[in-house]
Amino acid sequence: PLPPPQECPRPARPPYSYSALIAMAIHSAPGRRRTLSQIYQYVAENFPFYKKSKAGWQNSIRHNLSLNDCFKKVPRDEDDPGKGNYWTLDPNCEKMFDNGNFRRRRKRR
Repeated sequence: PLPPPQECPRPARPPYSYSALIAMAIHSAPGRRRTLSQIYQYVAENFPFYKKSKAGWQNSIRHNLSLNDCFKKVPRDEDDPGKGNYWTLDPNCEKMFDNGNFRRRRKRR
């Protein structure tokens, strides 16, 4: 019989909101734009927590893209085959993430 598989400790959840994760992904891309699947890929590659957990985070990313006014959908160029639009950051929102400050904002009471 095989020995029981070793349990790897689960990576900790990063201290970033989904909006911040999306903004980081877009910020780090050449041309400052990414497709949805490129955003997923960035998050999974840079944050092991999300690579391991399939539960719902991709849903939350989509939800944030469509509801947050900071994210703008940009159609593909005609000479750029592939699926889906690009997502980019609204220039008015760039300052939200100044100085690499992607941490969750504390809710003001």
